[in-house]
Amino acid sequence: MSDKILNIGIIGAGRIGRLHAENIVSCYRNVKLKSVSDLYYENLRDWADSLGIENLTGNYGDILDDPEIDAVLVCSPTDTHARISIEAADAGKHVFCEKPVDMDPDRIREVLKHVEKAGVVFQVGFNRRFDRNFRKAYNTVREGKVGDIHIIRITSRDPAPPTPEYIKVSGGIFMDMTIHDFDMMRYLAGCEVTEVFAAGSVLVDKTIGELGDIDTAAVVLKFENGAIGIIDNSRKAVYGYDQRIEVFGSKGCVTVSNETESLAVLSDESGVWSEKPKYFFLERYRESFIIEIGEFIDSIQKGKKPTVGGVDGLYSVLIAMAAKESFLTGKPVKVEL
Repeated sequence: MSDKILNIGIIGAGRIGRLHAENIVSCYRNVKLKSVSDLYYENLRDWADSLGIENLTGNYGDILDDPEIDAVLVCSPTDTHARISIEAADAGKHVFCEKPVDMDPDRIREVLKHVEKAGVVFQVGFNRRFDRNFRKAYNTVREGKVGDIHIIRITSRDPAPPTPEYIKVSGGIFMDMTIHDFDMMRYLAGCEVTEVFAAGSVLVDKTIGELGDIDTAAVVLKFENGAIGIIDNSRKAVYGYDQRIEVFGSKGCVTVSNETESLAVLSDESGVWSEKPKYFFLERYRESFIIEIGEFIDSIQKGKKPTVGGVDGLYSVLIAMAAKESFLTGKPVKVEL
């Protein structure tokens, strides 16, 4: 299949759907973005014309019914992910689905059954695995250079909280924000989480608390191999988008610090000055978004399993659910995989 043009359709043209569309058009050979579906497609005509997209529609079924389309990216609202993924798999389309696949594990399992029956590629949008610095840390750990893993630490703090409208449909901080960190924890550890303890507060925006969520959280994870994971989250870091990891083991430690616009550091009589972290996640992870879609395309063309499959999407949701239960009860919660 690698010699033929791979036709792709995108369902949902919000911020992330448009980003993927622009990357597909500009970064990949033997790939054509044929169609985009969005409820507000009439507002996208100038944008679509600038990318050479042939078809805009308000009905995603038009994409699924098109026999020329080989694969779809599901970038629609979360509560539609599972349904559209099932319909796409049943239509014989390869599927890239943004996280989470669903907030109900049984619904995710249903998606996976349809995917397996259809024999299509199914990849979940955990883009941080494709960050070049995080992947270097992962490879360093896999090569045994830090020895047996003892502690994994992830700091993930947003520069500003999301809107109240987004909070209402996000599924809460653990399902929306920390879920990326849960996936990274599994990725770096190379084994499964067995227990979760979570604490949280509303320290940034009282509106978030009024909507039943929290904006500041700390999570402790226990792994099968006895290692411990520590995650700290905040919806607002005034200095920018704070993304750091550390893996400490019996032989050493590997860390990844924040990305800045440059590595220039000024030292003078008043102090030592460097730039703040990149402010927005689309800036910080721009390259990883390109690479993850490249892997999806490569998996289709070469008939191989993607790095982030449906089981990864399921396990991260199960951990997020355990974290929420722990926060509500104040007790550690076992993760039933």
